[in-house]
Amino acid sequence: MIRFILILFTNIISFSSLAYQNQQIEKVACIGNSVTFGAGIQDREQYSYPAQLQKLLGASYEVKNFGLNGATLLQKGHRSYNKTPQYLEVLAFKPSIAIIHLGLNDTDPRNWPNYKDEFATDYYKLIDTLRAVNPKVRVLVCRLTPIFSGHPRFKSGTRDWYWQIQDLIPKIAQARNVELVDLNGPLHNRPDLFPDELHPTAEGATIIAKMLYGQLTGKYGGLQLNAVFSDHMVLQQKMAIPVQGIADSGEEITISFDQEQLKTKAGTNGRWKAELAPKKAGGPYQLKVATATKQILVQDILVGEVWLCSGQSNMAFPLHAAQQAKDASNIAQQSPNIRLLRMKPLVETGNFAWDSATLRQINQLHYFSGRWQRCDSVSAGDFSAVGYFFGQQLQRQLHVPIGLIQVAVGGSNTESWIDRSTLEHHPQLVDLLSKWQTSDFIMDWCRERAGVNLKNATVSKQRHPYEPSYNYEAGIAPFTSFPIKGVIWYQGESNAHNEELHAELFRTLVHSWRQQWGFEFPFYYVQLSSLNRPSWPYFRDSQRQLLSQINKVGMAVTSDIGDSTDVHPRQKRQVGERLAAWALAQTYGKNMVYSGPLLKSGKVKGKQVSCAFSFGQGLQTSDGQPVRGFEIAGSDLVYKKAKAIIHRKKVIVSAPDLPHPKYVRYAWEPFTRANLSNKANLPASTFKSETKNFK
Repeated sequence: MIRFILILFTNIISFSSLAYQNQQIEKVACIGNSVTFGAGIQDREQYSYPAQLQKLLGASYEVKNFGLNGATLLQKGHRSYNKTPQYLEVLAFKPSIAIIHLGLNDTDPRNWPNYKDEFATDYYKLIDTLRAVNPKVRVLVCRLTPIFSGHPRFKSGTRDWYWQIQDLIPKIAQARNVELVDLNGPLHNRPDLFPDELHPTAEGATIIAKMLYGQLTGKYGGLQLNAVFSDHMVLQQKMAIPVQGIADSGEEITISFDQEQLKTKAGTNGRWKAELAPKKAGGPYQLKVATATKQILVQDILVGEVWLCSGQSNMAFPLHAAQQAKDASNIAQQSPNIRLLRMKPLVETGNFAWDSATLRQINQLHYFSGRWQRCDSVSAGDFSAVGYFFGQQLQRQLHVPIGLIQVAVGGSNTESWIDRSTLEHHPQLVDLLSKWQTSDFIMDWCRERAGVNLKNATVSKQRHPYEPSYNYEAGIAPFTSFPIKGVIWYQGESNAHNEELHAELFRTLVHSWRQQWGFEFPFYYVQLSSLNRPSWPYFRDSQRQLLSQINKVGMAVTSDIGDSTDVHPRQKRQVGERLAAWALAQTYGKNMVYSGPLLKSGKVKGKQVSCAFSFGQGLQTSDGQPVRGFEIAGSDLVYKKAKAIIHRKKVIVSAPDLPHPKYVRYAWEPFTRANLSNKANLPASTFKSETKNFK
């Protein structure tokens, strides 16, 4: 009996061994340059992306690294891959899977300007040769890993040539019917993983390996739904509703919403998307997303109007700290049709150093988190006071559900909210990106505060919410596929050192966000209030001028409710309601006054200057006192306090010792008590006249 068992056991082992020997081993050739080779990675034999891919794939795969530093795809390039020993080794290996990541070194000025027209042909030759040695080879063509703006040749040619190559690679993949893998998307927002602007660290190689593992195996962790979809959410009415997420490659996903049902499949990159038909305001509804093995149910969904509330600390300023907070909280308790999504920062940018765990999460873009909540005294109390009062006013006037998304960071600058690609391709703003902590582009306060927060950093390119593009990448990018009606914006305090730079940044911000969402949505912003900071009158006037430079924008004036010593005035109801007036009139067509007086033109008559205003119906003073805040100057540009009187729809300004006035300005003090308003009690904006405005 024992002998029989031993014989049986021996046979089992023999059969198992034979089965293992007969098992097909997938031979994976990683063809590339220094990124594939693992240049700059300590112990690259263990942590280059091919080595990490081998560990992920396991024993049924044999992964070999055929990377070569400096290699070009171009056959006439300075180090053509097809003329190297590595190329011959690949052919001898006869891979069943070939991963090609070449093109970075082709951006060299020795290569691309001379031989760019041969790139596609040379790529086809490489693919065809691989197929010649193994007709069944599975070829993966990779869009390139990033080259960041600190690269020494970035502006002189590398940036433009790099993107010309990136645009070619998908066409090459399609022409030869091979698989396309995007290695740029997951890494373009991680400059911390590229200390020399070109070569990823071991962590960067991990991301590459995981991307390729998913592509090869189709495994992405099963069904997942984008995080913005959660119970109590609001969907934008009258717009198509994109529902998307991740699933294993090829999995069929069924989406059910109200009486509509759609089916779609996850692509080879694991991503799936289905577009539900537009719906009118209403609800509550439920959304069911399911595969054969898993189901996700999102309940209590309303359809209405969705607005994004963004900026710095005055947007983040919570309702519970605002004036009239108690009354507002009582009303919030009775506002079931207002829903709030507060994306809470991981840590505040206070005057203290962050610990290593926080620094690591910030690098990984894990800075914001939040879920939709019903509006009540608790959720509203922690939410943006400006955002809440804005939404409350919309709900009262429109009688539809209102969804508000707060993504705001105290102290953040405009450049931190603009996407990286836009900054990289801007002739001036590209210089914001490299070495931002020592850049004069960035307000010195922001650099100093970031320096305190990052005191414990050990990574050379540690991320921070004041870094250009960071808040876009961590906070805004996840929402760009989610339909919104528009944006309200309260920011500028951290850019008031340079109003000319801010004007370009703001125009770029609005354009870039609209480009990312794919339509020209309304963008309503808050003019800075009054505060004893010398540059603020100039900055407020610059913000006024932006009204005529960008389509579909509006500005809420707040200089009448500032605090001379506090950058965070507590009167937030007026701010939110003034923004709501712009939205109700300009976006929703309500017949109402939505702006305070804005300088339109003027005439010089003898010793007097006559100023005409847009939105000047019912000109008056906010406190019933004589008009305050006007100054005039002659051709010498020396301003003197002036007497101003309201005459019908105009303000007549004069000074007894100025016989030949030429210029006029209003509310031109950091903290102003200027008091001109209109019949809607909306304050006039700070302004300084320009010659072209006057006759």
